[in-house]
Amino acid sequence: MKVLIVPNYSRPDAVDDTRKLATWLERRGLEPQVLPDTHHRPCEKVDLEDVRLVVSLGGDGTLLRAARVIGYSEIPVVGISYGHLGFLTSAQPEELLTTVDNALERRMHVSHRATLDIEATFQKPDGSTVTMHRFALNDFSLAHGAHGDMIEFHVSVSGNYIDTLRGDGFVVSTATGSTGYALAAGGPIVTPEFTGLVCVPVAPHTIMARAFLTSRDDVVTLAMSKERPVDRCVFADGQPLGEGMQLVRADCRRGPGDILLLDNSAQSFYDSVSRVFYGKAGQ
Repeated sequence: MKVLIVPNYSRPDAVDDTRKLATWLERRGLEPQVLPDTHHRPCEKVDLEDVRLVVSLGGDGTLLRAARVIGYSEIPVVGISYGHLGFLTSAQPEELLTTVDNALERRMHVSHRATLDIEATFQKPDGSTVTMHRFALNDFSLAHGAHGDMIEFHVSVSGNYIDTLRGDGFVVSTATGSTGYALAAGGPIVTPEFTGLVCVPVAPHTIMARAFLTSRDDVVTLAMSKERPVDRCVFADGQPLGEGMQLVRADCRRGPGDILLLDNSAQSFYDSVSRVFYGKAGQ
């Protein structure tokens, strides 16, 4: 059995604990597999066969990276917080070995986190088009380009036209992503048990546009207006898509598999909300 370790290589303490964890796993007869540092070399495709657990050593960004690696495979993930926020992580570095032991022995609560399946069509500089599929745990976001021009786009849900918006962009998030970019743009905090999509306009040029929620089977479509062909950027969990091309259309739906996030209890989400957003801990 393998354990995939995903460290934040910019944190020396996380790198040191990666070695510590790898040694501990080997002594238990398990095979540690450490994700390489993509800042120094490309990240090759990871063989997930026989991987029993994924351990993220970093902040929420590191856990999102781990989620991108495993995609819809539903391999359990546990996060150890070495970052500033730690909303998705479940333990501190001093609890590393105890937490991993609990995860391996299935003594932790499993939080099923809905994912996104993103289908985006782009136009190349030569006029041809290409369609890409991407995974996301948090969100898909549309934003204006480097020149800051207001963008115009049509919003539909499962073929039902909602509105044509002008503004800085739009966020389609999962419940997990509701506490990220979607929240910063004015969206609600949504419990992880919610399996639909959270849709939030970013700085819309109208006071009528508001955030809304969809059902779990809905497909949210953003189609770019031909009346305003300005530069725009798109991201999946903060990672750029279609660089050097122009987005034509994006369809966002619930992914075919969840991220199985291990935490301490069913109340861990609300404990994190209290700690991160209201500054309360241990009450």
